[in-house]
Amino acid sequence: MADKKADFIEINGCKTEVWRGGSGPTLLFLHGAGGITSWTPYLDEMAQSYEVIAPSHPGFGGSGNPDWLDSVSDLAFFYLDFIKALKLQNIHLVGNSLGGWIASEIAIRSIENIKTLTLVSAAGLNVVGAPMGDIFMWSNEETAKKMFYDQNLATQRIAASQQMTEAQKDIQLKNYFTTGKLSWNPRFHNPDLSKWLHRIKVPTLIIWGENDNIFPLEYGEAFKESIPNSELHIITKCGHLPHQEKTQEFLEAMGTLTSKN
Repeated sequence: MADKKADFIEINGCKTEVWRGGSGPTLLFLHGAGGITSWTPYLDEMAQSYEVIAPSHPGFGGSGNPDWLDSVSDLAFFYLDFIKALKLQNIHLVGNSLGGWIASEIAIRSIENIKTLTLVSAAGLNVVGAPMGDIFMWSNEETAKKMFYDQNLATQRIAASQQMTEAQKDIQLKNYFTTGKLSWNPRFHNPDLSKWLHRIKVPTLIIWGENDNIFPLEYGEAFKESIPNSELHIITKCGHLPHQEKTQEFLEAMGTLTSKN
């Protein structure tokens, strides 16, 4: 795995942690509620084909916690400024879970610099009759077990959490509190988002684990129905984190989209 370190830039008065590596077309990866604490294996795999830019959202990881941060909408506008500040163009925008919600909120506002959009087990919608899992009500161990179809990966996640340093525990707690601030009420969705998804006019791929216990497959289908000409790729025997649990299938699906556009 490549030895990468984060750099820090200031956007809108917020010190922002940015992991960066690889070469090729620009891929902006927006993480989920767990954050990014290191240059992970899945980022390393992405960096074989793309220049990967993976920031920690304001309020997460090593990034600052600005006074202006109140909602996912704030993060969407932040990332539009982030893209402008870094002079990014023709971006392959990829977001998982909370990051997928942010990515969709960015795209309904502006697709000027976005070439393709990939939503991975994304939050942001509410599907009546298909209750989402509630990570705020689960223990860390229960959350790990529900995140993965492969329970060996869940066991590894639990073991790793038991060996975290105090600094790592502080970051985990910071991520948890910011996630709650952004998505406690209403739970993990914006009631207005579905009204504006038709504005997304770039090639869009929706990747979903067939066995997602956080946002069941009905949520992926709802995104597909709302975003014009989007495609839904379902990964079997996979939970909420396809980019981690089924990295190669995830990359192949995404590569099909990006190579055509």
